[in-house]
Amino acid sequence: MLGLQMATDPRWVEIVEKNIEEILIDHAYCEQKAASNAISLIVGYPQYADLVAAMSAICKEEMEHFELVHQKLQERGLKLGFERKDPYVNDLAQYLKHTKANNTPAGVFVNKMLFAAMIEARSCERFKILSEEIADEDLRNFYRGLMESEARHYTTFLSFARKYSSGIDVDAAWKDFLAFEAELMASYGKKETMHG
Repeated sequence: MLGLQMATDPRWVEIVEKNIEEILIDHAYCEQKAASNAISLIVGYPQYADLVAAMSAICKEEMEHFELVHQKLQERGLKLGFERKDPYVNDLAQYLKHTKANNTPAGVFVNKMLFAAMIEARSCERFKILSEEIADEDLRNFYRGLMESEARHYTTFLSFARKYSSGIDVDAAWKDFLAFEAELMASYGKKETMHG
């Protein structure tokens, strides 16, 4: 369903299990950044009432997830700590910045939707892996519960890309982006971070 062309390296879960604190801190900030992105989209595209409503709902949900992850940290006697850099997200942004579509307002909009959709798709895949593979039963259940919302967000962003594409071939752009992301993933899956 997600269309990802490269699966996460199975050894990633073993890396995560060695540092649960790191994955939870990184995950918390991923949720916060997703909420911030939804707010930015509301500010940037207030003319699309349906987008504003959807992004409001996503923002609320992402902050609820942030709160849930923060609670997991506290339950384990851990602190949130400071935000980490996310090279994966930066690599995706750099790719889209240099696409031909990025030269038009409609293209910029489509790229923002594809960017968010890709992050949600990869996060969903990682949550699925954690829900099935991590030894910690509490975290297995926790990630199973979060997985569905990531999948829903992924489809929401792709549907808005298609709806307001103004003649841009969204499916072709998404296919190219998936191919790039697959190449990118060859160098990821080696850190105890949500996208690392």
